[in-house]
Amino acid sequence: MDDAAAVLAAQPFSVLVGARVAAYEPGRAVLEIPLRPELLQQFGFVHGGVLAYAADNSLTFAAGTVLGSSIVTTGFTIDYLRPGRGTLLRAAATVVDSSRRQALCRCEIIAVTEDGTETRVAAAQGGARVIDLDRRSGREPGSGS
Repeated sequence: MDDAAAVLAAQPFSVLVGARVAAYEPGRAVLEIPLRPELLQQFGFVHGGVLAYAADNSLTFAAGTVLGSSIVTTGFTIDYLRPGRGTLLRAAATVVDSSRRQALCRCEIIAVTEDGTETRVAAAQGGARVIDLDRRSGREPGSGS
């Protein structure tokens, strides 16, 4: 759990959003984001970009529980189910299937109100794969970039 929190703290965008690791165990990760006005859209609902961030990061953190920390998202899809309101956003992701180098995960994103009422606002599915970074250049070997 401490290692997962350190990885999240090393991501400047995650710090900006205020994300925190609520659970990190084999096959499962939960990220939480305290909601504040800067994370809402013009009608007072959680911004879709915040929901997408929560899905992306929680899916990848769940994959990291089985693949290790040297991974990147390969892609994800998200379905926005209903507008989100509340004081907290919780993105809970689980590993559906994995191999030595990649994992497929699913995520549910829940908005929690001040009185504890939970509403599913989005669902996502995505994958991650292991990368081997060249420490001198920060590039994956053979990428040509």
